[in-house]
Order: sequence, then C-alpha cells, then structure tokens
Amino acid sequence: MTASKPQVEVRNPTVSVPPGPGHGFFSRPLGLSGKLLLLTIPLVMIAEILIYVPSIANFRMNWLNDRLAAANTAALVLDAAPSGAVPDSLAKQLLESIGARTVAIKLGQQRRLLAIADMPTAINDDIDLRTMSVGAAIVDAFRVMLGRGGELMRVVGPSRTGGQFIEVVLDEKPLRVAMYRFSANVLLWSLGISVLTAALVYLALHFLFVRPMRRVTANVVAFHRDPESPAQIITPSSRGDEIGVVERELSDMQRDLNSMLHQKSRLAALGLAVSKISHDLRNILASSQLISDQLGTVPDPRVQRFAPKLMRTLERAIALCQSTLSYGRAQEASPDRRVVLLEPIINEVRESAGLAVNGPVAWVSAIERGLTIDADPDHLFRVLLNLVRNAAQALEAQPASHAAARQVRVTGRREGIVAIVEISDTGPGIAAKAREHLFEAFQGSDRAGGTGLGLAIAAELVRAHGGDIHLVEGTIGATFRISIPDRPIELHQVRPTRARA
Repeated sequence: MTASKPQVEVRNPTVSVPPGPGHGFFSRPLGLSGKLLLLTIPLVMIAEILIYVPSIANFRMNWLNDRLAAANTAALVLDAAPSGAVPDSLAKQLLESIGARTVAIKLGQQRRLLAIADMPTAINDDIDLRTMSVGAAIVDAFRVMLGRGGELMRVVGPSRTGGQFIEVVLDEKPLRVAMYRFSANVLLWSLGISVLTAALVYLALHFLFVRPMRRVTANVVAFHRDPESPAQIITPSSRGDEIGVVERELSDMQRDLNSMLHQKSRLAALGLAVSKISHDLRNILASSQLISDQLGTVPDPRVQRFAPKLMRTLERAIALCQSTLSYGRAQEASPDRRVVLLEPIINEVRESAGLAVNGPVAWVSAIERGLTIDADPDHLFRVLLNLVRNAAQALEAQPASHAAARQVRVTGRREGIVAIVEISDTGPGIAAKAREHLFEAFQGSDRAGGTGLGLAIAAELVRAHGGDIHLVEGTIGATFRISIPDRPIELHQVRPTRARA
C-alpha cells in the first residue's frame, strides 16, 4: 500500500495529509447506529454500577449477620453448659466454625466472655450492626475491599440469649475474599446483562428509529441527485409518530417541488421558443409596417380610415416582440402611465376582438362619459383584450341553443381616485378547479386548447399599476373587475399651476 504524499504549504509549516483509501474504516464518520451503540453500552454499565454499589454493601451486611447468627448459636451452647464443662478444644472448634476469635455477650452491667481462641492484639474496626446506616454500610464495604489485610474487627449485634448484645471478633481477610468473589460474579453477570440489554435496546431503537431515519436520509440524497424524477419521491409509511409526520410532509414537499421543477422546465423551454418566434415575427412585422406605410398614401377614404389603426397595431406588436427579445425575461417593463380617455381604448379593443353590437357575440359598452384612467394605454389595451377574447371564446364554445344569450359587457366608472372597469359575459363561468390557480401561468384555463397565460399577463400588468384584478362572485357567467388607482399628485407639479393662477 503506497502512502499519500503530504501537502506542505510554504507560508504555514503544518503538514496536512489528505484522506485516502488507505485509511480504511476509521476514516469514515460514525453513523447513527454506531453512536447509538456507543451510547447504549456505557449507559447500561452505569446502571449496573449503580446496582453493584448497594449490592456489595448488602453482601457485607449479610455476611456479618450470618457470623452473628452462628455466634448466637454457639453462645447458646456455651452458655447452657456448666462452667468448665466445655473443653477448650471444643470451644476453639466452635469459634473456627464461625471464623471468630472471641465471642462475648453482655448481660446487664456485665460482659461475659464465652469463648476465646487467640488473644487479639488490637481491634482495628468496630462495627455495630444495630445502628448501621445505608451510607455507612456502603463506605465501610469499599473500605474493607481496599484494605491491606490482617485487620481485626469487632462486630456487635442483637443477642438471642436474653443479653443486651453479642459481640464477636473476626478477621477481615475472609470477608474481603468473599467480597472479591461476589464482585467477580457480579461483574460477570453485569457484563452478560449489559451486553444483552445493550443488544436489545440497540435492536429496538435501530428498528424503531435508525432504519426509518436511514430510509429518509437515503431518499433525500437520491432526490437531491434527481429532483425531477417522480420515482425519487418517498412513499410515506402508516406510522403515527413524528417520523411518520416527517415522511408525509417530506413526500408532499417533494411532490410540490417536483411539479414546480417540471413547470419551470416547461416555462424555460417555452421562453426559448417564444424568443425564437419573436425574433422572426419581429422581422415579418417590420416588413408589414413598411408596406402599411405606403397605404397612407392611398386616397381611398376607407383605407385612410383603417390605415392608422393598422399601423398602431403593427407598432404595438413590434414593441411587444422587441421587449420579449430585449432581456429574455418574463417580467414586464414598467408602465408608462398617463391620464387617457378610457372609451377610445375600449373601442379599439372591440375592433381588435372582432365584436360588434349585432354580431354572433353581442357587445355592450356602458362607460361613463369622459371617464379617464391613469394608466399605460398599451398595457391597459393588452389587459382588456385578453379578458374580452377569453369571454368571447367562452361564449363561442357554447351550443347553438344558447346563441341568443351570448353577450360581452364592458362597464367603467370612477369611485373617488380609483377607476373601475368590469368585463362580464353570459357564458358558463369559471370552473371551481380553475379558480384555485386563476391568475397563475398555465394553471388558470379550463377551456380545451387554452394556455392559461392571458389572465396571468393581465394580473401582472394590473399589479404593475398598483391596481387589483379579481373574479366577482355571484354573477351570471364570469365577471372580472379591474381597479386602478390614480397616482398621488406630486407637490412640484402643483406649485407651477398655483403660480400661474
């Protein structure tokens, strides 16, 4: 295996070794399962230690109580025998059986020595089991285990022969050996229980939490690589906990993002196609404009009547193509607002839409006389033309039996500083599904062959004027209301007028 060469910087003497394939398993970051395992084992061991501490103290207390119980039995034998009837050899055997040096009992004000094997030199520890607390028992237990050995202890406990108490002198070494043997057994059992408990806890947490989180993580990584593929959308489980909520919310978010990306891709492709078409269409319209300029020289009255309208239409179409190509953006140019009469714009919209008062689709106009609006006339023309064409197409799609009721109505009025224009028809209205995304591109059309761009363009142009457009509820057919407020009057525009006055 070849070692990677260290990378040394000139300005910094530190040597950095890039990670390579030779680092093996330890170079990988620890996963959630590994962290869970490393966390579970010490926690279980801590629990076992907390169990061991009182257990070793309880073992010592039981060991001492067993010696006191044996001493009480020996005391009954020694106390029942006449004085001097028990030979010393038998007394020593009794003391050896209980592991004691001496056995004494207190009767009233007297302390009676029942048996003695060897005269103890010095007592190193006094233990009174009658008043022993839990904390003192734990401290004494570890003190005995950490002792040097060879110490003697005097143990005092209740007497069963009628005395006040019984006391025995014992060696600590047998107790220490027994405690070490007990600790070794507890350690082995603790290790076994710890491994088993850690395995059970690990498996339970692994199947309940780690595996679902791995599934969610793997899905997020796969979705990030290919967000436009519906196959990468996670299938939520039927869990009712927080992980189930995360899966369902993640699935909904991925579906929305996938749909949005598909729509953005279609819009990008459409934008490229529109740019190409606008480029060629601008050249064609420029040629048509040159030809229409020559129509102005024809003395025919009808030509003189329609030639200016044709030229304005061509100029508007060329400007629209140029704005599409100028920056390649979907955002409209800022409106060039000025106060204009609304009625001439409405008449031009009617002529462009091919509607007449007595035509297949009747035209009704109810505009207040002399009504003005503070807006960009070209933008307003596009808004009204989109709405009128949508209304006319909806009426033309109706069956022949409804021919008498086909009507497009335009009304205009002023409410204070706000100019209001309404476009209504007697058609079937807007479907409930289309109303949810009425002014969104490619979403607001419920008509076969419709693109859903007209309402989106109209809404963008109206909002650029600081106005509002919405569908009026509770009307026959569909009624769209446009509200455009006047711009606030600047002081520098008022002062010259007052000076001239």
